[in-house]
Parts: sequence; C-alpha cells; structure tokens
Amino acid sequence: MALLVIDFMLIAWSVYGVGTAGRADSHESDGVVPSSASRALWLLGGGAVLTGGGLLTLGRRIPGIVQSVVLGFGALPVSSQAAG
Repeated sequence: MALLVIDFMLIAWSVYGVGTAGRADSHESDGVVPSSASRALWLLGGGAVLTGGGLLTLGRRIPGIVQSVVLGFGALPVSSQAAG
C-alpha cells in the first residue's frame, strides 16, 4: 500500500514538473520533447520495470502487476503533455 501512495506522488510530481516546464518553454515551439518530459518518462518507465519486475521476481504477483500497471499508465499523462 505504501508503494501505491509513493507511485501516485511520483506521477503527480512528474505531471506537474512537465506541465510547468512546458509552460515555461511555450515560446519555443520547435516540436522537441523537453528534457524534463523525457526524464519523467524514463523515471516512470524505469520505475515500472524495476519495482514491478522486482516484486514479480520475489514472487509477489499482485503487487508486482499493480506496480507495473500504475507506473506504466502514469506515464501516459506525461507523454500526452510532452506531445501537446
């Protein structure tokens, strides 16, 4: 349960950080993904693989799947902000 709270905090921080950086760089619309967005995507994707895979390796099937799904789907708002 604690990992789920940490996941949601990480997702909220990533979305906020990318949104703030996107607004700050809005005058430069060259279509390039901001570095904060790529960092947030790597953080969420890597977290999904490492923590979800680690829990699955330890035999914790349900927490591992939940961890992978939550962090994996958490990358969707970040990628949509980076693309838009």
